Amino acid sequence: HSRRPLDQPCRLDTVTDAEKHLGQFCSMLAAYTRKTAQVRDKADRLVKQLTDFANTEHPDMRATLRSFAEDLAKVQDYRQAEVERLETKVISPLKLYGAHIKQTRKLKQVQKNEIKQLAKLGKLRQKSPSDRLTIVSFPGGLGALRTCSPTAII
Repeated sequence: HSRRPLDQPCRLDTVTDAEKHLGQFCSMLAAYTRKTAQVRDKADRLVKQLTDFANTEHPDMRATLRSFAEDLAKVQDYRQAEVERLETKVISPLKLYGAHIKQTRKLKQVQKNEIKQLAKLGKLRQKSPSDRLTIVSFPGGLGALRTCSPTAII
């Protein structure tokens, strides 16, 4: 199927929007993950203080405080798992997708340059269709345009 030149700006806008929004999502999720890790760290310190305080109290109070500290530690274990899952299952794939978008942007630029070169070659052919030497020695050459053509990729 043929590509219409009007699709080019629309696709580039799509790439730009995706790059912008994914960058924002990644930043926000990274900030959320850092905050969750900070809450986990503060709660870990609280668990330590509760345990230390429990060791100074009478046996009934000690048992109650230790039980509370253990329950709080379990919640922090869950929070640790949440931080790890966010980093591996959400943030890392978003970073990879960001790299993919950058590659797409580069390929779009190569495609845009190819279209410009083909337009120049077409104008050159119109000016002097019988002058094959000028057409063959066209900068970059038509062969170079064909070898780096990204149209099959995107």
